[in-house]
Amino acid sequence: MRLDVPREPRRSLFPEYDPDAFGRLSEKIARFLGTGRFIVWMTGVVAVWLLWNVLAPPVLRFDEYPFIFLTLMLSLQASYAAPLILLAQNRQDDRDRVNLEQDRRQNERTIADTEFLTREVASLRMGLGEVATRDWIRSELEELLAELREIRELPETPGPEGGEDGGRERHGAGERRERGDGGGRRGPGPAGA
Repeated sequence: MRLDVPREPRRSLFPEYDPDAFGRLSEKIARFLGTGRFIVWMTGVVAVWLLWNVLAPPVLRFDEYPFIFLTLMLSLQASYAAPLILLAQNRQDDRDRVNLEQDRRQNERTIADTEFLTREVASLRMGLGEVATRDWIRSELEELLAELREIRELPETPGPEGGEDGGRERHGAGERRERGDGGGRRGPGPAGA
């Protein structure tokens, strides 16, 4: 016996069949048994059976009253219909289970994607808090413009060397020191600053 060669299938005493083909056939039969057409046909066959065995000449009657053969045929039909319907329901349950599993996986992926996007939006908001916004830049430019206007409106005082510019520079630097700027520009603050 070699392990790298597959075994030949054994012959079975029972006939072989394709379970999927049998399942599809049972679903078709169960689908037909659940229609109004089947009920109409069944009612028609029973009515013809009863009328034939009541109204036909006695020689042609094949199932006398109490219609034992009709009862046997209906029992046989019911005994086959019940397992076929159960088999069709089992196949439908299997399909529903597969669909439910696929829906669950899809929901998990959707939740994971939503959580990822939520984290990304939160990080973007945090990053935007550190970026100089238009309003912050506008307020800084307005402050600088106000400082320049104040410097222009001040009377010209001679500096230590007698130049006009020296006094303005000293006055502007002193004014910034009084405000706490230290003569330098402030960096961008949070968006709400």
